[in-house]
Amino acid sequence: MKTRFPLLLVLVTLATTACAEDKKPAASDKSMIKPEVTLSEQEWKKRLTEEQYRVTRTAGTEPSFGKVYEEFEKQGEGTYFCICCGAELFTSKEKFHSGCGWPSFYDASTAKNVLERTDTSHGMVRIETLCKRCGAHLGHVFEGESISASTPTKRRFCINGVALNYVPKGGTAPKLLELGTSAVEKKKEEVAKEAGVEVKKP
Repeated sequence: MKTRFPLLLVLVTLATTACAEDKKPAASDKSMIKPEVTLSEQEWKKRLTEEQYRVTRTAGTEPSFGKVYEEFEKQGEGTYFCICCGAELFTSKEKFHSGCGWPSFYDASTAKNVLERTDTSHGMVRIETLCKRCGAHLGHVFEGESISASTPTKRRFCINGVALNYVPKGGTAPKLLELGTSAVEKKKEEVAKEAGVEVKKP
């Protein structure tokens, strides 16, 4: 009887941290991502709320069963875009009620802007999901579990609601964040300097 209690405690802990926990991505993992859109940390902070920045740029996790989740559950037909760069990520067609406390989808949309990579943080091996266009942390995807067993793909994308921008069917999609970012501008300045050309800033 004594050996069952520690095992039960471990299982409960794993279940509650499945989608959760803030973490800093490993440098080696970060180098594998080559997003089209790159902004400085300060620029991201100007564009996003504190919570959006914490979740998408530092791989944080919003509280389960929060206000954002309640809103998600009430949303009808529509499309979900990246809150950071405006890329299409999911649609209501792939949405399903998982009861896990975070927005859930059984597949990414046809835009295929969701990147998957191995996440070994917190002593677990999971698959992290990110926006392929800007590298924003979205959440994790799970397979072979009871929750996703009844879905067409047998997968569950467990996504932070603050990472998504919901647009109802018939609404206007957000404008994509342009590639002319600070990193690109800095590179242009370096090239111009090497060529002996003075760059005039507005």
